[in-house]
Amino acid sequence: MKIRPLHDRILVKRLEEEAKTAGGLFIPDSAKEKPIQAKVVAVGAGKRDKDGKIIPLDVKAGDKVLFSKYSGSEIKIDGEEHLILREDDLLAVLD
Repeated sequence: MKIRPLHDRILVKRLEEEAKTAGGLFIPDSAKEKPIQAKVVAVGAGKRDKDGKIIPLDVKAGDKVLFSKYSGSEIKIDGEEHLILREDDLLAVLD
């Protein structure tokens, strides 16, 4: 299924967290938190300013981003979990 977010919304897929700490200890599933890193799958056209002009988004499909822990709306597309976020919910783009 194809999906195109509207306006300043962004469709992302969470990236899996490491199952092992830097010291080599394995983290059980019950102690893991949801990751706050994601890969951008699709972006909307942008936000409109007060004059009606579209301001394009700073992110593009394929970017890796950080977002707030409790932001966005969770959806399932073809059996896979995704999030729809506003550009304002993003904290940073990872290089």
